[in-house]
Amino acid sequence: MHMKKKNKKLIKPTFERPVDRYFYELDQRIIPGDRIVYSVFLALLFFGVLALVWMIPFPKLALLERMNMQNFLNWGSFYIAVVIYLYLRLAPTLSYAMLFSIGIMSFLIVQLEYLERGGGPAVWSVALCLTLVGAIGLFFQARKGHQVSFQEVWRLITIGPIWLWSKVFERLKIKY
Repeated sequence: MHMKKKNKKLIKPTFERPVDRYFYELDQRIIPGDRIVYSVFLALLFFGVLALVWMIPFPKLALLERMNMQNFLNWGSFYIAVVIYLYLRLAPTLSYAMLFSIGIMSFLIVQLEYLERGGGPAVWSVALCLTLVGAIGLFFQARKGHQVSFQEVWRLITIGPIWLWSKVFERLKIKY
């Protein structure tokens, strides 16, 4: 990121990559002390959406059944592939960190499935509750102090997870 100066006044920063501009905009929007609250709500929302997509019934495919792999492919697999691809295009190193996070979330979703089979709550209902808590929390956090547009909230939801990882990378002095 480069700053242009004119008469000792800060004009507008220029960015080498689109992801730098997105992160700058999020940095301007979110109060540093609120970052932990955003992190919690973003994680809940992302996990909830992933679990909801994961639970959409996947068609039975003869090829997968013959290979005894019908449990390894679901709509969540496609969702993960699209998300990682989009993050890979923005910031490859951060996409690997997100893949790690998604791996942990996938493990937790499978544990929720085992819990449901043992008589626990339905995974979709847990996922829906987490999604709603995350979305409502983000909405109210984003509105705190000023009006926000739908585009700003959408950017927070979509770019927010790798933005949070960028903060970890910055603290560890790892280039992304």
